[in-house]
Amino acid sequence: MKSSTLRKLFCATFAGALALGPVFEGCSGQSEKTESAENAEHSKKSETSKTAESAPTAAPDKGEQFLAENKTKEGVRTTASGLQYKVLKEGSGKSPAATDTVVCHYRGTFLDGTEFDSSYKGGEPAEFPLDHVIRGWTEGVQLMKEGSKYQFFIPSNLAYGSHGAGDLIGPYETLIFEIELIKIK
Repeated sequence: MKSSTLRKLFCATFAGALALGPVFEGCSGQSEKTESAENAEHSKKSETSKTAESAPTAAPDKGEQFLAENKTKEGVRTTASGLQYKVLKEGSGKSPAATDTVVCHYRGTFLDGTEFDSSYKGGEPAEFPLDHVIRGWTEGVQLMKEGSKYQFFIPSNLAYGSHGAGDLIGPYETLIFEIELIKIK
C-alpha cells in the first residue's frame, strides 16, 4: 500500500478523531477531505447498526488493568511513557528516526483479539512517515531495527485517548499492534 493510500485509509477511518486535531499530519489534502467526508457520511448511515458491535468502549481501568498484568509477563518491556512491547524477532538493520518514512506490515487488534486493521489482508506492506501516526507507533517503531517484528501494547494516551477514533475505536482503548519493520526509506 502506498503512503498516500494508507494516509487516506487512516484519515477516512478516523474521521471523527480528525475533528479533534489531525491524528495523521497530511490528512488535510482536498481529495483526502472529500474521501473522509464521504466515508464519514457512509459511517453515519450505518452508525446505528455498527456502533454496538464495532466500537467497543473501554473504561480507562480496563486498559490499565490489562497493562498492569501484561508488564509482568515474560519478555514484555515497558518504556518511560508506558508503551509496552515484546520482541518477536530482532532484525539486524538500522533503526528509524521519527522523521523517517518506513515500510511495515502490521496487524492491529483490541484487547479481546478483534482485528480492526491489517496490512497483511491487503497483501502489501504500508509505507508512511513515522511522525504521521499515533504516538505509540512513533515511539515504538524507533525501537526496532529493519527486519524486526515486535508486538506493541499501546495505552490509550499514546493512541486515541478519551475521544477514540471515529466509529471504529472507542474511548480509552488500549490497542495491540504486531509490527514488522521491513525497511526505512
